Amino acid sequence: MRNEYTGELSEQGLAGTWLEQFATWFADAVEAGLPEPNAMLLATADGTGRPSARTVLLKGYDQRGFTFFTNYESRKGQDLAANPRASLVFPWYPLHRQVIVNGTVEKVSREETEEYFAVRPHGAQVGAWASPQSRVIGSRDELRARVAEIEARPGPLTAPPHWGGYRVSPDEVEFWQGRESRLHDRLRYTGGTVERLAP
Repeated sequence: MRNEYTGELSEQGLAGTWLEQFATWFADAVEAGLPEPNAMLLATADGTGRPSARTVLLKGYDQRGFTFFTNYESRKGQDLAANPRASLVFPWYPLHRQVIVNGTVEKVSREETEEYFAVRPHGAQVGAWASPQSRVIGSRDELRARVAEIEARPGPLTAPPHWGGYRVSPDEVEFWQGRESRLHDRLRYTGGTVERLAP
């Protein structure tokens, strides 16, 4: 299975910062109607170097980095506690583009977590409390019972203590544009400079 890619990414057409370039490409992905353009692959490794990867949703980005929210006790949370480095990939296949981010990870402030949690749909708030993410459970009924227990609580829900945000602060951000004959354009922002990588 093979497709020819068309497109171009030149140093002359690149924005001055990775943030500006990401904002442009992210807007392109939204405008193109891609399903969940904020979906990104998050790769982590535990303290022994054992890797794992999964898709999470980008919830914000600025000059500090890329933010997502999750259960701190999940596998990714445990990985990041032991090894606070990660890689992100935005796989915008229909545009023949990828953005690849490598950097360090830290938790966002509790205030930022509470602000985001407050605007989540109620069902997602309940799920954050009810799911012991990444742990083995006996059945779906067990999860349903936990959901019912949380839904019976009076008053609005606040963010669980075991749940919150992470920010990936990039050391490098690579913009990958598919080209014909697999001679792709790869431009990487790192250390205040832009480098071209061989395809």
